[in-house]
Amino acid sequence: MTSSNRHVQIVESLRSTGVASVRELAARLQVSESTIRRDLKLLDRNGELIRTYGGAALSLRTSAGQGASAAEPGAELVVEEPFDVSAAHDCAMKEAMAERAAELIADESVVVLDIGTTTPLIARRLRGRPVTVITSNVAVLDELRDDEAVRLVLLGGVLRRNYRSLVGSLTEAALRQVSADLVFLSCTGVRANGHVVDDMAVEAPIKQAMIEASDRVVLVASEVKFPGTGSQRLCTLSDVDFLITTGGADPRTLELCRQAGGNVIVA
Repeated sequence: MTSSNRHVQIVESLRSTGVASVRELAARLQVSESTIRRDLKLLDRNGELIRTYGGAALSLRTSAGQGASAAEPGAELVVEEPFDVSAAHDCAMKEAMAERAAELIADESVVVLDIGTTTPLIARRLRGRPVTVITSNVAVLDELRDDEAVRLVLLGGVLRRNYRSLVGSLTEAALRQVSADLVFLSCTGVRANGHVVDDMAVEAPIKQAMIEASDRVVLVASEVKFPGTGSQRLCTLSDVDFLITTGGADPRTLELCRQAGGNVIVA
């Protein structure tokens, strides 16, 4: 079996079973545990999964908000949907939110666009405008790379090919040098208690650094993110200046945002 075939089988195995250990994968594919570890390291580097410590757990970002399965003892991996698959979910809601988001951006503003599939749609609406866009989202780069009106700042970091993003200590260090007017923040869940959460541990520090670098926070979260999934707390609704969402979002959580001083925009 070639290494590429093994990689496909590892990912498919995790998608079908939800959990697996290095030992189980080695037995299933009839290779050594050291071979599996090398495979996992490469898959992690390419953004197709994220290694943690122990065994394996599936955590898919889905449009229905039915996210990560509970981590089993000894969990080692988290697998997420590829960017293109995630981008195909709830397109009408994402386009509507992006339209309202772009209306908040004044000419000459400095804005941070987060990792995710909605922020590239915001970027598309900024073409031809005199704004500065700072991002670690490669899909945002693809939208704006040829636009001479937009000053585009791409943060450094490790490339996660599967989700078209840059992450890691270099990204965090770069954000410490940034001062922005607005950050457009994505997440995987907005809890009823006001916690804004994400299900990718590798992205959470980047998002937190973006919040710290920006004067105002615009949370872009469709109705499927209420309550959504995730255990990595990014901030609370009291930290959010604007919440852009869609008509089916939980009204009690929206009211909690208003009570905390946030402006709620329903796209």
